[in-house]
Amino acid sequence: MTDPKSFLASLFKAAVDAADPVRCLGAFLPEEPKGRTVVIGAGKGAAQLARAFENQWKGPLTGTVVTRYGYAVPCERIEVLEAAHPVPDEAGLAATERLFERVAGLGADDLVVALICGGGSSLLPAPPQGLGLDDEIALNQALLASGAPISAMNAIRKHVSRVKGGRLAAAASPARVVSLVVSDIPGDDPALVASGPTVPDAAGRQDALTAIARYGISLPDAVMAHIADPASEAPRPEDPAFARNETHIVASAALSLDAAATEARRLGVPAVILSDSVEGEARESAHLHAAIAREIARRNRPFEAPVVLLSGGETTVTLKGSGKGGRNSEFALSLGLDLDGFTGIHALAADTDGIDGSETNAGAFADGTTVVRLREHGLDAAAMLAANDAWSAFDAVGDLFVTGPTGTNVNDFRAILVERR
Repeated sequence: MTDPKSFLASLFKAAVDAADPVRCLGAFLPEEPKGRTVVIGAGKGAAQLARAFENQWKGPLTGTVVTRYGYAVPCERIEVLEAAHPVPDEAGLAATERLFERVAGLGADDLVVALICGGGSSLLPAPPQGLGLDDEIALNQALLASGAPISAMNAIRKHVSRVKGGRLAAAASPARVVSLVVSDIPGDDPALVASGPTVPDAAGRQDALTAIARYGISLPDAVMAHIADPASEAPRPEDPAFARNETHIVASAALSLDAAATEARRLGVPAVILSDSVEGEARESAHLHAAIAREIARRNRPFEAPVVLLSGGETTVTLKGSGKGGRNSEFALSLGLDLDGFTGIHALAADTDGIDGSETNAGAFADGTTVVRLREHGLDAAAMLAANDAWSAFDAVGDLFVTGPTGTNVNDFRAILVERR
């Protein structure tokens, strides 16, 4: 392998291309309605979904989607708004109200197409009566720092909202709602993507309270009081308002990993998909991935080298330090520590939306020389990991992986190449 980084980057590209809205939407377009077609949507790839949809939809339509600042692309018939992610802002409040305006007053012959993908939870703030944007910001910040899995975070979010947990679809009733979802959730439960603004689920208030206790999440008193109030209960899936609705997963980590494996084999390297739903602390997940890679390098088991190990899902980071980074960069730094001194093992960990955490990189490359090269720059890899400062580590050695916004989001992508000795 003359250029492991290029090889790994080509697998990432194959994974992202498999989730390209232009490719994946066509098979899920609903029949044109007798009445109006209204498009709504939210997420980091919502603008790309909107453009792909309007280019493939033959009939008239109107609509609005909201995406992260800097992620908009031009659309001809669908309005594209931008708001803050991962912490909501006033623009998000206004965008949420605009979506409610779009679905107000629709009839039974009208169709609402909801284009939903990861990031929508933050982009659609809608604090309930008695709470404000500051409360929702405090909630988001606490959840992001908690280390709780995305399923737990979204179970909590939907009980502190006027839009999540199927409430936007309920507001569109009696119109039929067809939700086309790009899943960034391990297990691909569409009700958890963007906290399910148009897809209700069975998780109730007690599930939210259990998650808060389990992960030791400290929330403002007003937020806790609201969740404890039976009036905060989200709509149930069996509510008649959802009877005619449909939901389709149009892209997911599983499909993208399949595409990456196919590309690896085309390039002559066998591929193994470990899982599309890895969760837990990023640094701990790295330990298991590194152990498998070392076992292959040492003993040619459980898989024979050369081989590329692929995995997806969504790990988490419990913030204890004040450094820069994201879960994929943290995974890569932890992996680099575990691979210290090993030759012939190369890895890429990146977020398929192109942004890992709060910085502009999608993720980072790591190998058996990462720790040594950091030491040559006067940096301690273990100390930087403890400070959650993976971005600074990989920036120093030139191993940040930068793609820019990809226009889709099927969550984490990890590829570990183990070469034949």
